[in-house]
Amino acid sequence: LKILTTALFSVSMLGKKLGLYQWLSLLLLMAGVTLVQWPTESTEEQKVLTVGSQFVGVVAVLIACISSGFAGVYFEKILKETKQSVWVRNIQLGLFSFVFGFLGMMVYDGQIVRESGMFQGYSAITWIVVVLQAVGGLIIAVVIKYADNILKGFATSVSIIVSTLFSYFLLNDFNPTGLFFLGAVLVIAATFLYSYEGKAASSAIKV
Repeated sequence: LKILTTALFSVSMLGKKLGLYQWLSLLLLMAGVTLVQWPTESTEEQKVLTVGSQFVGVVAVLIACISSGFAGVYFEKILKETKQSVWVRNIQLGLFSFVFGFLGMMVYDGQIVRESGMFQGYSAITWIVVVLQAVGGLIIAVVIKYADNILKGFATSVSIIVSTLFSYFLLNDFNPTGLFFLGAVLVIAATFLYSYEGKAASSAIKV
């Protein structure tokens, strides 16, 4: 659902124009990601949910999708409409994250941190994950700066498929189902469909 909210905010806040093929590709992308991440019977937890808990869950998801979509598009707007570089914006955002993260760490684990240090238990794999997350954050900022949030959504969707394939071939902890393959096909088709109308329009302009 965040894919659609991001597109709606891009249209309303950035004035981005999406054609019929683009909207259709976004719907296909949303359906494909849903099928790829659909839980299997072996991993699905059996829980008894009341009507109230279901309603709260749906409302929470809707709020998360709307706020996340708005934040992403607003960040894109700031990056593209101001003269500050991507690095300056990332430093500004990083300072806020550092302050809140540091306060949370000291409140919940302050005593342990003072006794054993901030990086207790860190291994080589931990540092690799930290570096990958940091580099990924910088790459996302560059993508938003020179492309847009919608294309980032497509990249994220494709990365979900790639991650599950790595889980299957390297970790052997994922068993692909028919829904997974159907979802993967929809994601790939949506990716090609999204760029279809743009190519046709650019060709028409050249003529």
